[in-house]
Amino acid sequence: MSSVVKTGNVAHDNACLAALNSLQTSLPGVTSQASVNALFITFHRAVIASCIANNKSSGMAPSLAALKSLGVNF
Repeated sequence: MSSVVKTGNVAHDNACLAALNSLQTSLPGVTSQASVNALFITFHRAVIASCIANNKSSGMAPSLAALKSLGVNF
């Protein structure tokens, strides 16, 4: 499961928290594995986008690895 990101970069931390909140809000109603995977793909892409926009591309490795394990590329 994904967890709260704390980097000290407020913009990045808030973007990641918003993505995590969206993921956690959406998961309870999901009934298929494909839908769960889609939610996690969306979450990790949001984290990567925030890393690029707000965090000088630092911290992308875990989300890139997660996307690879889900069978997709950023």
